[in-house]
Amino acid sequence: MIVFPNAKINIGLNILNRRSDGYHNLETVFYPIQIKDALEVIEGAELTFTATGIEIPGHANENLCLKAWHLLKDDFGIPPVGIHLHKGIPIGAGLGGGSADAAFFIRLMNEKFELGLSTERMQTYARRLGADCAFFVKNEPVFAFGKGDEFDNIVLDLRSYYLVLVMPPVHVSTGEAYRGVKPQIPKESLKDLIKLPVGEWKYHVKNDFEASIFTNHPSIRGVKSALYEAGALYASMSGSGASVYGIFEKELTLPELETSNEVFYNI
Repeated sequence: MIVFPNAKINIGLNILNRRSDGYHNLETVFYPIQIKDALEVIEGAELTFTATGIEIPGHANENLCLKAWHLLKDDFGIPPVGIHLHKGIPIGAGLGGGSADAAFFIRLMNEKFELGLSTERMQTYARRLGADCAFFVKNEPVFAFGKGDEFDNIVLDLRSYYLVLVMPPVHVSTGEAYRGVKPQIPKESLKDLIKLPVGEWKYHVKNDFEASIFTNHPSIRGVKSALYEAGALYASMSGSGASVYGIFEKELTLPELETSNEVFYNI
């Protein structure tokens, strides 16, 4: 069986306060986008994992798909499988690629072995693997809060717009991103601001990570500026970066933006 886990972007991201468990309370909007990995699973004599495409840092044994298999094996005794992941979603980009892989793997196991898991039960497993992992179980636009794993439904459809995503050759660690943030409660909730017309988001919807990351990595700031100069209605870094996206009314010719060493997606 093969599935195609997709990425997400954050539209707005407010860091509210630090939690007693070491995480932060936040609010953001998760929106799925069509940059994808390919995940194939077959039954095998032993559990194996292979990967192609974009190189995945770290040890293969730490991959979230393997961790998800062990969670399900403990509760359901599922048999060994061979997992192959072809990585197309940029890594360290704030796009949730690893979380998507894990959530899609849980969904695939549920179908393949007829586990009978409800959406809520699959989300419970996914929350044990990562803060944004549960989002990809339903994979629909949501207002996310708590540590990013609690959701309220929203009505948001950007299919009539054009989305350009730029991945600069810069790595931003999650630790660096959080060290530069001063948590605060915003005057207006993002859940309300997201209802504004897209053209007004640039004046109201912000990503709290941008201020310090733009100071430390001016090239990322430059990408956002270039997107606005090219006519974006709204542009923002996704999550803790380093990817930056722009929302346009009309399809964009990518050479208008291209500088050096940056990867572009017109989706």
